[in-house]
Amino acid sequence: MSTAPKSEVLKFAEMVGYQEGSVVSRQITKEEAGNVTLFAFDKDQGLSEHTAPFDALVHVLEGRAQVIISDKPYDLQAGDAIIMPADEPHALKAIQRFKMLLTMIRA
Repeated sequence: MSTAPKSEVLKFAEMVGYQEGSVVSRQITKEEAGNVTLFAFDKDQGLSEHTAPFDALVHVLEGRAQVIISDKPYDLQAGDAIIMPADEPHALKAIQRFKMLLTMIRA
């Protein structure tokens, strides 16, 4: 998977498209210190509960999503962001189609 070009203006919401019944991802950058990935979720699609060894920042670009962290639900819409703490179980579900930018920093 190729990453986005550097030193260019990026229009995140335009860089990943919706696909019916699916979750689509596009890696923007991947470095040893962390990575940035765009996601597009069709309505009712999601990521099942899991954990990650690093904090991850979810920034909703458009649409609405529910993020569940340690069994607590958070409803997010375009412009909202939340940090999913390392080693805490979390999941995501599209309340309506939504796009997000996921930033994971390995510290």
